[in-house]
Amino acid sequence: MTRTVYVNGEYLPETEATVSIFDRGFLMADGVYEVTTVLDGKLIDFDGHAKRLSRSLSELEMKEPCTQDELLEIHRKLVEANNVTEGLVYLQVTRGAADRDFAYPADAEPTLVLFTQEKSLAESPAAKSGISVISIPDIRWGRRDIKTVQLLYPSMGKMAAKAAGADDAWMVEDGSVTEGTSNNAYIVKDGVIITRNLSNDILHGITRAAVLRFAQEAQMQVEERPFTIEEAKAADEAFVTSATTFVMPVVKIDDAAIGTGEVGPIASRLREIYIEESRKAAL
Repeated sequence: MTRTVYVNGEYLPETEATVSIFDRGFLMADGVYEVTTVLDGKLIDFDGHAKRLSRSLSELEMKEPCTQDELLEIHRKLVEANNVTEGLVYLQVTRGAADRDFAYPADAEPTLVLFTQEKSLAESPAAKSGISVISIPDIRWGRRDIKTVQLLYPSMGKMAAKAAGADDAWMVEDGSVTEGTSNNAYIVKDGVIITRNLSNDILHGITRAAVLRFAQEAQMQVEERPFTIEEAKAADEAFVTSATTFVMPVVKIDDAAIGTGEVGPIASRLREIYIEESRKAAL
């Protein structure tokens, strides 16, 4: 099936969609993105993703390509046109097309691209068995709070994990875990959920915010602070969160089994709560 995609005001077959070779997203990674989950044909946490998009654009002094209401309409049209029941909508905004120069162009108009992907999310087999991660140095730039398209190092981390027979990588800076290659990282010790506090060092995850809110509503104790790989290996449970994995248990870090080596009760319960509550609030 040929998907319908969105490019700068037009809904097109994916085979006909093009972007200029002078686009700064292509030349300079001068762009930002968001991924919004689709469950039951509805959008999860759209408002949060739209607000974070606006923040990313503002931090990079980029123009808003359209209003939030217009963005919501584009998302809904693409979900309907592609008959997406479960999966995601990917959105990317770049500074636009201009002759190559390190200085920002004064008159470029933003490039706005969206497309959908079908994907089984709620019934992921990995959520039942848990995933394994390796630890790698975090050598990314210092503004990880901006959701840019600069994803080469996270891609390298994914490949390093694959080569090691693992599923993902956790990045470590100054002795502490920052985050996973495409997710926020957590451990559980003595019933306390521990995750790194928000700063420029990590992405301010939309799923992270929802999961921590649900955890507190469920009377779970949460502590936001850095933690080390050694702490993680000695934890009772570990997990990650992201828009497309929800709450994903981690059962092994490097060569160490976490807790019993099986999916723990807190991660399992948080995943159930997140899916249930997100479905209720979906747009």
